[in-house]
Amino acid sequence: MENNNWINQFEKPLIIGGPCSAESEKQMMTIAEEIDKDYVKVFRAGIWKPRTKPNCFEGVGAIGLNWLKKVKDEYGMMIATEIANANHAKLALEYDVDVLWIGARSTVNPFTVQEIAEALRDTDKIVLVKNPVNPDLDLWIGALERLSGQGIKNLGAIHRGFSTYKKTKYRNNPQWQIALDFKNKLPNIPMICDPSHICGNREGLFDVSQQAFNFEYDGLMIETHCNPDEAWSDAAQQITPARLKEILVDLELRQSDDPDAIYKTGIDNLRHQIDELDSSILDTIAQRMKVANAIGNLKKEHNVAVFQPERWKQIQENAVKAGASLGLSEDFIDKLLQALHQESVAQQNNIMIKKEEKI
Repeated sequence: MENNNWINQFEKPLIIGGPCSAESEKQMMTIAEEIDKDYVKVFRAGIWKPRTKPNCFEGVGAIGLNWLKKVKDEYGMMIATEIANANHAKLALEYDVDVLWIGARSTVNPFTVQEIAEALRDTDKIVLVKNPVNPDLDLWIGALERLSGQGIKNLGAIHRGFSTYKKTKYRNNPQWQIALDFKNKLPNIPMICDPSHICGNREGLFDVSQQAFNFEYDGLMIETHCNPDEAWSDAAQQITPARLKEILVDLELRQSDDPDAIYKTGIDNLRHQIDELDSSILDTIAQRMKVANAIGNLKKEHNVAVFQPERWKQIQENAVKAGASLGLSEDFIDKLLQALHQESVAQQNNIMIKKEEKI
């Protein structure tokens, strides 16, 4: 994976835009016409859509490749689509799709990636790999290695964030550090950010896109629809071509040879780690309070006192011991526990004194 110079054919950043799903020839051609081609160099559309649950719209299938090809022929744009198995790969090559990407659900399965790699053996097409749904750097890198092992030289990565059980403000938590670790290990592999799937909504697209450029990503993939609210899939995260241009015009690029930019990149990286950790801490505290409230309801039902000295002593001892092993002072642990305990007791007291509603 030494020579990945394909990105140099584009004026950075590379912008890939188009609908989440191909819906009709008219829809595809309308979007392609409205997209500002001075900014967007590659037109994307999902032909096959792996969905979480059955009986959902899973793409129009191979007929959509005809519409993609028509966009290419009439507007001179490069075209891109997701491939989820070896058959998809062969069909995409047959229709001369320029950029193929392997989705997060496929990246997680080495057998699937291997079959796709063999179907694409020695292709000169650009092949991008989205991060796996789970935060596993080795699995992501391994997918690139499988493709490289089949003589595929034009490789890239797409950062689309990682799924979490607990929902946050992101559809998929970016966990920027994992993508930055990827960039450090494979600096010659171009990195594209997919803010649409990180955000899951339109509101956060600019901020995530700007953060990607602060980290010197090579481009963006943003879902774009002529009528986003009526989109057949992922409507909430798609934007109009006009809005896409507004975002792209306002974004600032960072230069790695600028000392100020180096500092900005470093401090942004660390601050975003802090933000993500703070968000995780608050979410964990909220979950703890829910459990405390459940305990309060149980105590009320069985007429048990809120404060249990022996239990509190056990919590303190366990926390101090665990904190010491993590390099945290006993004084800090004590203050943190006191704050948590006071809030838990207050909420349980509210439960105890709450009057039963009259029926």
